[in-house]
Amino acid sequence: MRGNRSVVTRRLDGAIDSTVSERGTIWLRPAGVQEGLIDMSEPVPAILHLYLPPSLFLSDNLGEGFDATAIDSLRRKGGFRDPLLAEIAYAIMLELEHETSAGRLLAETLALSLVARLIQNHAASQSGLVTPASGEGLDRRRLARVLDYIEANLEGDLTVARLASVACLSEFYFARAFKAAIGKSPHRHVSARRLDRAKDLLCHADRALIDIALALRFSCQANFTRAFRRATGQTPAQYRRNLLA
Repeated sequence: MRGNRSVVTRRLDGAIDSTVSERGTIWLRPAGVQEGLIDMSEPVPAILHLYLPPSLFLSDNLGEGFDATAIDSLRRKGGFRDPLLAEIAYAIMLELEHETSAGRLLAETLALSLVARLIQNHAASQSGLVTPASGEGLDRRRLARVLDYIEANLEGDLTVARLASVACLSEFYFARAFKAAIGKSPHRHVSARRLDRAKDLLCHADRALIDIALALRFSCQANFTRAFRRATGQTPAQYRRNLLA
């Protein structure tokens, strides 16, 4: 939440809590908890609602050592603060405001981080979730397979689930091991490689900019232009003109 000191009153399963909204204020509503009244003393600038499907809490996604029943012990919490949860939420909101070509990868990776944080810090029974040790990255052969797959599918629908499958790892472990191996998250690596591919495609004067944008998984040409300009200091059209001059 981007708060403004508004008093937010909520009724969940018959219980009522009132909280002064501030930047980073969080409410957690587990599945099955019924929500009734929501009242604000004045409008709040922005609220981000995040839904985490139960499938994300399965051990197939989070890896061995995870107690799949932990989802059942998540506690309803109102008006609390958790700096890491807030940081993840801000990253998701930033992607919504400034779309990249690999936003889906980012959202999937951050959703797994949210799940891990919720289980480790906000469940009644702690699961002892196993995470990769610091600096423990993909081995050379797995990394090569994943990088080759990304290069071959830059114009395809890349997902964390598919990349993790190529590496033969759980999604949660893969996202962290990939970053440990190359120093970039899957989202940042794919975004950078797609912009590099865009430069190659811009060499062809007959290829429409909108076609390039959609081929590289941008939702529209405007988002492609913004991302390309942030990365290069030029719009795609300017880059093409300078290249072909």
